[in-house]
Amino acid sequence: MTITKTITKTALKKTHLRLSSQVGALALAALLASPLAWSHGSVTPQAVDIKDLERLGDDWREENPYRDHPQQELAIDIGARAYNSNCAACHGLEAKSGGIAPDLRELENGAWGDEWFKELVTNGAERNGRVLMPRMSDYVSQEGLWAIRTWLETVSMETTGQ
Repeated sequence: MTITKTITKTALKKTHLRLSSQVGALALAALLASPLAWSHGSVTPQAVDIKDLERLGDDWREENPYRDHPQQELAIDIGARAYNSNCAACHGLEAKSGGIAPDLRELENGAWGDEWFKELVTNGAERNGRVLMPRMSDYVSQEGLWAIRTWLETVSMETTGQ
């Protein structure tokens, strides 16, 4: 191989490496500048199958109607599935927060916790005009949300003694 070909090949390799590095750096910069790098991205609420649960009507209950109810076990099962499809992306698997949103295992059982839960799922949460949590009652029925609450009480720190 002539010296000219060797120099040309070396120059081409250096140019290729420099371009590869620049493309990689640009891709990394674009990702880090993206809101998706710092959040879960767009989370679309999922339907909750409540066909076997007792209907609660249009007026929101003040306390969890499925607590100590003949359908409590059914509500727990439905609530676990509904939580995983609608809440876990932000609040963490098994309600154990990874720091994005509150750890829902810390939610108090009983009427006080019900009041807090109802307030947030019906009104959502905002800070400085930024939606931290959507009004979940716009997407999930009262039955589905109270089923989630019923399941949350089974994993709460109060229930598990943590």
